[in-house]
Amino acid sequence: MVEAVLIDLFSLPANLQNNIQGLLQNTLETIEKCSSIHAPCVYVMCCQRQGSERKGEQEFLLPALRGFQSLKRRLEVVCAQTTAAALYAIKQRLDEKDLSIIKVILPTLRKDLMKVYIDHLFTAVYQFEFEDLRMVSDCENLQIPEPQHEGQTLPSQDMAVIQSEIQMYLESLPSLKGELTILRSSLIPDDIFLHGFTTRTGGISYIPTLSSCNLFSSSKRRDPQAVVKENLRRLANAAGFNPEAFHRVKIDHANAVCIMGKTEPNNYDGIVTNQKGVTLAAPGADCIPVLFADPVRKACGAAHSGWKGTLLGVSMATVNAMVSEYGCNMKDILVVLGPSVGPCCYKLPHESAEEFHRIDPKCVRLFDSASPYIDIRRATRILLERGGILPENIQDDSITDQKQNITFCTACHPDKFYSHFRDGSNFGTQIGFISIKD
Repeated sequence: MVEAVLIDLFSLPANLQNNIQGLLQNTLETIEKCSSIHAPCVYVMCCQRQGSERKGEQEFLLPALRGFQSLKRRLEVVCAQTTAAALYAIKQRLDEKDLSIIKVILPTLRKDLMKVYIDHLFTAVYQFEFEDLRMVSDCENLQIPEPQHEGQTLPSQDMAVIQSEIQMYLESLPSLKGELTILRSSLIPDDIFLHGFTTRTGGISYIPTLSSCNLFSSSKRRDPQAVVKENLRRLANAAGFNPEAFHRVKIDHANAVCIMGKTEPNNYDGIVTNQKGVTLAAPGADCIPVLFADPVRKACGAAHSGWKGTLLGVSMATVNAMVSEYGCNMKDILVVLGPSVGPCCYKLPHESAEEFHRIDPKCVRLFDSASPYIDIRRATRILLERGGILPENIQDDSITDQKQNITFCTACHPDKFYSHFRDGSNFGTQIGFISIKD
């Protein structure tokens, strides 16, 4: 069944304005009649003109809202000055209640516009169906909707206006959970490279497991790309890089490496460049974001190293790409491991643990148990050293001065980092990033 109904009265055509109360009352009667057992949440979205009060808007609609007892506790009027602001406020209410199946009742002329807003502010987690405001008349309208995959029909100019409105609204939102914080390594020279590892504070993502500087969107999470883009803009502003020259790995949990300027593979967990002003990034939410810097040849790289990528040698594959493409000397390359799940928390099935045990028995704790604890950081260091990276050129959690440590356990620090292991499937993501200064 439909979990929520959104009635869009934001911008009714002029010929319907005088009948707005009647339209709303008829619509609510249908919802109430069809929802005697399961009353969905109902949100009425309307425009708050500049200088008007929210109370005044609600009083205008009160005659149509009275008398709907079964909907009384689940009915809310949401007023805002833009469609983006109103729809985003409703999204927050849906997310608070973990609702995903939504019927949108709206004037026909608003349908294409609304689809564009929804495409930008929601993900595939949500299911929408659309119904004409005049056509709501029977209980079949409250059955489970089919997901919408129709192409947009709006002119590109209108699409651009909507995107700009959404962007301006998201930029106006206050940062959550404190100031944006970037961790930096003392090993990488800051006169040549710009780099850092993000934490979870200082963005606008509000869902608890994604709050607040989430930097990854997917079809399985509730944070849309527009929100992630705004978080990235704020990060770029704080760190000093150009978000339009930003390239992150395309995760495959393997060992392929992308060479900037050459044909881009479909998927890769490592990326390298010698171009100035280009920022490379690797995500991590337990997996290790690894940064590479050669101050002599002025080249850099980033890699995403989960347990599979670690075993497949993604870090050394990234190093080897820097050597072969840019003539780097192995002994000049600096490697920094960012925040990731530590051996204190991370377990794998015994079969997978055996592969880490073969790298070095110290990479596994409680080896005889069904799910031993795994140290993917130690395994990464060992493989790098065996490949020719100098031990003193690797920074990880083995650093003696803990004030300089940036390789925290993500699962142990919920206030600082996201963790898939800790938070489940709707988890947030931090990144490691690096670029060569102009």
